Amino acid sequence: MVGEASVSLTFGSGPLSESPRRGDLNFPLADVSPKRQLFWQPDERRLRAIIAGVTVFDTTRARLLHETAVVPRAYAPLDDFLRDLLVWSPLTTHCPWKGDASHLSLSGEGIAVDNLVWTYEQPLASAAFLRGYGAVYPDKVDVWLVEEDRVIAELRDPYHRVDVHPSTRLAVATIEGEEVARSARPMLVFETGVRTRVYFPPIDIAHPSLMRPGSGKRTTCQYKGEASYWTVAGVEDAAWSYDLPLPDALRVQGHLSFDEKHPAVDVTLEGA
Repeated sequence: MVGEASVSLTFGSGPLSESPRRGDLNFPLADVSPKRQLFWQPDERRLRAIIAGVTVFDTTRARLLHETAVVPRAYAPLDDFLRDLLVWSPLTTHCPWKGDASHLSLSGEGIAVDNLVWTYEQPLASAAFLRGYGAVYPDKVDVWLVEEDRVIAELRDPYHRVDVHPSTRLAVATIEGEEVARSARPMLVFETGVRTRVYFPPIDIAHPSLMRPGSGKRTTCQYKGEASYWTVAGVEDAAWSYDLPLPDALRVQGHLSFDEKHPAVDVTLEGA
Protein backbone atom coordinates (compact mmCIF):
# COMPACT_ATOMS: atom_id res chain seq x y z
CA MET A 1 0.00 0.00 0.00
CA VAL A 2 0.99 3.57 -0.43
CA GLY A 3 3.18 4.40 2.53
CA GLU A 4 4.96 1.06 2.39
CA ALA A 5 8.07 0.96 0.25
CA SER A 6 7.64 -0.75 -3.08
CA VAL A 7 9.88 -3.75 -3.25
CA SER A 8 11.42 -5.65 -6.12
CA LEU A 9 14.83 -5.18 -7.71
CA THR A 10 15.83 -2.23 -5.55
CA PHE A 11 14.21 -2.81 -2.16
CA GLY A 12 13.90 -5.55 0.43
CA SER A 13 15.96 -8.55 -0.60
CA GLY A 14 16.15 -7.63 -4.30
CA PRO A 15 19.45 -7.96 -6.16
CA LEU A 16 19.88 -4.17 -6.44
CA SER A 17 18.81 -3.43 -2.85
CA GLU A 18 21.07 -2.13 -0.11
CA SER A 19 21.24 -5.53 1.57
CA PRO A 20 20.20 -8.41 -0.68
CA ARG A 21 19.53 -11.33 1.64
CA ARG A 22 17.73 -14.10 -0.18
CA GLY A 23 19.08 -16.33 -2.89
CA ASP A 24 22.56 -17.34 -3.93
CA LEU A 25 24.82 -16.20 -6.75
CA ASN A 26 27.86 -17.86 -8.25
CA PHE A 27 29.84 -14.61 -7.99
CA PRO A 28 30.37 -12.11 -5.13
CA LEU A 29 27.89 -9.37 -5.97
CA ALA A 30 29.23 -7.05 -3.25
CA ASP A 31 32.71 -7.17 -4.79
CA VAL A 32 31.67 -6.19 -8.30
CA SER A 33 28.79 -3.74 -7.72
CA PRO A 34 28.85 -0.12 -6.51
CA LYS A 35 26.99 0.75 -3.32
CA ARG A 36 24.33 2.58 -5.33
CA GLN A 37 23.36 0.68 -8.47
CA LEU A 38 21.50 2.12 -11.45
CA PHE A 39 19.64 0.04 -14.04
CA TRP A 40 18.37 2.00 -17.08
CA GLN A 41 15.69 0.01 -18.86
CA PRO A 42 13.68 0.77 -22.03
CA ASP A 43 9.90 0.94 -21.53
CA GLU A 44 7.98 0.39 -24.76
CA ARG A 45 4.55 1.31 -23.35
CA ARG A 46 2.82 4.57 -24.15
CA LEU A 47 3.01 6.62 -20.94
CA ARG A 48 1.21 9.87 -20.19
CA ALA A 49 1.30 12.16 -17.15
CA ILE A 50 -1.69 14.52 -16.81
CA ILE A 51 -2.20 17.50 -14.49
CA ALA A 52 -5.50 19.43 -14.43
CA GLY A 53 -6.36 18.01 -17.83
CA VAL A 54 -3.03 19.00 -19.38
CA THR A 55 -0.81 16.22 -20.71
CA VAL A 56 2.65 17.04 -19.39
CA PHE A 57 4.32 14.32 -21.41
CA ASP A 58 3.18 11.70 -23.89
CA THR A 59 5.81 9.18 -24.88
CA THR A 60 6.47 5.74 -26.28
CA ARG A 61 10.20 6.23 -25.65
CA ALA A 62 10.31 6.17 -21.87
CA ARG A 63 13.03 4.61 -19.75
CA LEU A 64 12.70 3.21 -16.25
CA LEU A 65 15.47 4.02 -13.82
CA HIS A 66 15.87 1.35 -11.15
CA GLU A 67 18.07 2.69 -8.35
CA THR A 68 19.09 1.09 -5.08
CA ALA A 69 16.61 2.01 -2.29
CA VAL A 70 14.55 4.18 -4.66
CA VAL A 71 11.27 3.21 -6.32
CA PRO A 72 11.56 2.97 -10.13
CA ARG A 73 11.09 6.28 -11.92
CA ALA A 74 9.88 6.78 -15.47
CA TYR A 75 12.00 9.18 -17.51
CA ALA A 76 10.79 10.57 -20.85
CA PRO A 77 12.79 12.33 -23.56
CA LEU A 78 12.56 16.08 -23.01
CA ASP A 79 11.26 16.39 -26.59
CA ASP A 80 8.15 14.45 -25.51
CA PHE A 81 7.23 16.99 -22.81
CA LEU A 82 4.84 19.88 -23.37
CA ARG A 83 7.70 22.33 -23.49
CA ASP A 84 5.54 25.40 -24.24
CA LEU A 85 4.22 25.34 -20.65
CA LEU A 86 7.48 24.43 -18.91
CA VAL A 87 9.83 27.12 -17.61
CA TRP A 88 13.23 26.69 -16.00
CA SER A 89 13.30 26.99 -12.22
CA PRO A 90 16.24 28.27 -10.14
CA LEU A 91 16.09 25.08 -8.04
CA THR A 92 18.93 22.61 -8.37
CA THR A 93 19.50 19.42 -6.38
CA HIS A 94 22.50 17.15 -6.11
CA CYS A 95 22.73 13.39 -6.23
CA PRO A 96 26.16 11.86 -5.54
CA TRP A 97 25.43 9.04 -7.99
CA LYS A 98 23.78 10.96 -10.83
CA GLY A 99 24.93 14.58 -10.62
CA ASP A 100 23.22 17.97 -10.39
CA ALA A 101 19.55 18.09 -11.39
CA SER A 102 17.90 21.14 -12.92
CA HIS A 103 14.16 21.68 -12.53
CA LEU A 104 11.29 22.97 -14.64
CA SER A 105 7.94 24.32 -13.46
CA LEU A 106 4.58 24.05 -15.20
CA SER A 107 3.09 27.47 -15.92
CA GLY A 108 0.26 28.40 -18.26
CA GLU A 109 -3.41 27.74 -19.10
CA GLY A 110 -4.31 28.64 -15.52
CA ILE A 111 -2.01 25.95 -14.09
CA ALA A 112 1.06 26.49 -11.94
CA VAL A 113 3.10 23.63 -10.50
CA ASP A 114 6.51 24.54 -9.14
CA ASN A 115 9.48 22.28 -9.78
CA LEU A 116 7.46 19.58 -11.50
CA VAL A 117 10.21 18.11 -13.66
CA TRP A 118 13.83 17.29 -12.96
CA THR A 119 16.52 16.59 -15.52
CA TYR A 120 20.27 16.01 -15.47
CA GLU A 121 21.72 18.33 -18.09
CA GLN A 122 25.28 17.30 -17.25
CA PRO A 123 25.04 13.94 -15.47
CA LEU A 124 28.02 12.14 -14.05
CA ALA A 125 29.89 9.97 -16.52
CA SER A 126 28.56 6.82 -14.84
CA ALA A 127 24.99 8.04 -15.47
CA ALA A 128 25.51 9.66 -18.87
CA PHE A 129 22.42 7.87 -20.21
CA LEU A 130 20.23 10.35 -18.26
CA ARG A 131 21.15 13.26 -20.52
CA GLY A 132 18.17 14.45 -22.58
CA TYR A 133 15.56 12.83 -20.31
CA GLY A 134 13.34 14.22 -17.58
CA ALA A 135 11.13 12.82 -14.84
CA VAL A 136 8.17 14.26 -12.93
CA TYR A 137 7.46 14.15 -9.22
CA PRO A 138 4.72 11.48 -8.95
CA ASP A 139 2.80 13.18 -6.14
CA LYS A 140 2.28 16.22 -8.39
CA VAL A 141 0.60 14.19 -11.17
CA ASP A 142 -3.20 13.85 -11.21
CA VAL A 143 -3.50 10.98 -13.68
CA TRP A 144 -1.09 8.40 -15.06
CA LEU A 145 -2.08 6.56 -18.23
CA VAL A 146 -0.40 3.38 -19.48
CA GLU A 147 -1.70 3.03 -23.01
CA GLU A 148 -5.43 3.69 -22.28
CA ASP A 149 -5.45 2.32 -18.73
CA ARG A 150 -5.65 4.78 -15.86
CA VAL A 151 -3.19 3.74 -13.15
CA ILE A 152 -4.14 3.86 -9.47
CA ALA A 153 -1.56 5.69 -7.34
CA GLU A 154 1.87 5.56 -9.04
CA LEU A 155 3.18 3.69 -12.05
CA ARG A 156 3.75 0.01 -11.38
CA ASP A 157 7.14 -1.61 -11.07
CA PRO A 158 7.33 -4.34 -13.77
CA TYR A 159 9.32 -6.54 -11.36
CA HIS A 160 6.69 -6.38 -8.63
CA ARG A 161 4.20 -9.28 -8.53
CA VAL A 162 1.07 -10.07 -6.57
CA ASP A 163 -0.07 -13.70 -6.52
CA VAL A 164 -3.16 -14.84 -4.59
CA HIS A 165 -3.71 -18.51 -3.73
CA PRO A 166 -6.42 -20.26 -1.71
CA SER A 167 -4.98 -22.28 1.17
CA THR A 168 -6.05 -24.96 3.68
CA ARG A 169 -3.45 -23.84 6.25
CA LEU A 170 -4.97 -22.74 9.53
CA ALA A 171 -4.80 -18.98 10.12
CA VAL A 172 -5.76 -17.25 13.36
CA ALA A 173 -6.04 -13.53 14.15
CA THR A 174 -6.14 -12.15 17.68
CA ILE A 175 -6.57 -8.63 19.04
CA GLU A 176 -5.22 -8.00 22.52
CA GLY A 177 -5.17 -11.75 23.00
CA GLU A 178 -8.79 -12.29 21.98
CA GLU A 179 -9.39 -14.52 18.96
CA VAL A 180 -11.28 -12.57 16.32
CA ALA A 181 -10.84 -14.77 13.24
CA ARG A 182 -10.01 -18.41 12.55
CA SER A 183 -9.93 -19.93 9.08
CA ALA A 184 -8.82 -23.11 7.35
CA ARG A 185 -9.61 -21.53 3.97
CA PRO A 186 -7.76 -18.22 3.92
CA MET A 187 -6.53 -16.48 0.81
CA LEU A 188 -2.77 -15.98 0.92
CA VAL A 189 -1.21 -13.04 -0.87
CA PHE A 190 2.39 -13.48 -2.01
CA GLU A 191 3.72 -10.07 -2.97
CA THR A 192 7.24 -9.30 -4.07
CA GLY A 193 9.43 -8.54 -1.07
CA VAL A 194 6.50 -8.48 1.40
CA ARG A 195 5.87 -11.20 3.98
CA THR A 196 2.95 -13.52 3.21
CA ARG A 197 -0.31 -11.72 3.95
CA VAL A 198 -3.37 -13.62 5.21
CA TYR A 199 -6.87 -12.61 4.07
CA PHE A 200 -9.78 -14.08 6.04
CA PRO A 201 -13.20 -14.84 4.50
CA PRO A 202 -15.87 -12.72 6.23
CA ILE A 203 -17.70 -15.87 7.32
CA ASP A 204 -14.66 -16.83 9.45
CA ILE A 205 -14.72 -13.67 11.57
CA ALA A 206 -15.58 -14.75 15.13
CA HIS A 207 -18.72 -12.63 15.43
CA PRO A 208 -20.16 -9.87 13.22
CA SER A 209 -20.65 -7.64 16.26
CA LEU A 210 -16.87 -7.39 16.58
CA MET A 211 -16.67 -5.38 13.37
CA ARG A 212 -17.77 -1.92 12.31
CA PRO A 213 -16.48 0.60 9.77
CA GLY A 214 -13.22 2.23 10.77
CA SER A 215 -12.16 5.87 10.84
CA GLY A 216 -12.82 6.38 7.14
CA LYS A 217 -9.17 5.81 6.31
CA ARG A 218 -8.51 4.59 2.78
CA THR A 219 -5.25 3.65 1.13
CA THR A 220 -4.36 2.87 -2.47
CA CYS A 221 -2.00 0.30 -3.90
CA GLN A 222 -1.11 0.30 -7.58
CA TYR A 223 -1.06 -3.50 -7.50
CA LYS A 224 -4.18 -4.32 -5.45
CA GLY A 225 -6.50 -1.31 -5.54
CA GLU A 226 -8.15 0.88 -2.90
CA ALA A 227 -8.56 -0.48 0.63
CA SER A 228 -11.12 0.53 3.25
CA TYR A 229 -10.52 -0.03 6.96
CA TRP A 230 -12.43 -1.67 9.80
CA THR A 231 -12.59 -1.31 13.54
CA VAL A 232 -12.41 -4.77 15.10
CA ALA A 233 -12.96 -5.60 18.79
CA GLY A 234 -12.78 -1.90 19.56
CA VAL A 235 -9.42 -1.34 17.85
CA GLU A 236 -9.76 1.31 15.17
CA ASP A 237 -8.47 0.48 11.66
CA ALA A 238 -7.27 -2.96 12.80
CA ALA A 239 -8.06 -4.55 9.45
CA TRP A 240 -8.66 -3.63 5.83
CA SER A 241 -10.46 -5.07 2.83
CA TYR A 242 -10.67 -4.45 -0.91
CA ASP A 243 -14.21 -4.05 -2.21
CA LEU A 244 -13.15 -3.66 -5.84
CA PRO A 245 -9.60 -5.02 -6.10
CA LEU A 246 -7.54 -4.85 -9.26
CA PRO A 247 -7.41 -8.03 -11.40
CA ASP A 248 -4.22 -9.39 -9.79
CA ALA A 249 -5.90 -9.34 -6.37
CA LEU A 250 -9.46 -10.20 -7.37
CA ARG A 251 -9.53 -13.31 -5.18
CA VAL A 252 -9.27 -11.25 -1.97
CA GLN A 253 -12.41 -9.26 -2.74
CA GLY A 254 -14.36 -8.77 0.48
CA HIS A 255 -11.79 -10.65 2.60
CA LEU A 256 -10.15 -9.09 5.66
CA SER A 257 -6.46 -8.69 6.36
CA PHE A 258 -5.37 -7.66 9.85
CA ASP A 259 -2.74 -4.97 10.38
CA GLU A 260 0.11 -6.93 11.95
CA LYS A 261 2.04 -3.69 12.53
CA HIS A 262 -0.52 -2.71 15.16
CA PRO A 263 0.77 -3.70 18.61
CA ALA A 264 -2.61 -5.20 19.58
CA VAL A 265 -2.85 -7.41 16.50
CA ASP A 266 -1.31 -10.83 15.98
CA VAL A 267 -1.78 -13.20 13.05
CA THR A 268 -0.46 -16.75 12.91
CA LEU A 269 -0.34 -19.02 9.88
CA GLU A 270 0.30 -22.74 10.09
CA GLY A 271 3.77 -23.61 8.82
CA ALA A 272 4.92 -19.99 8.62
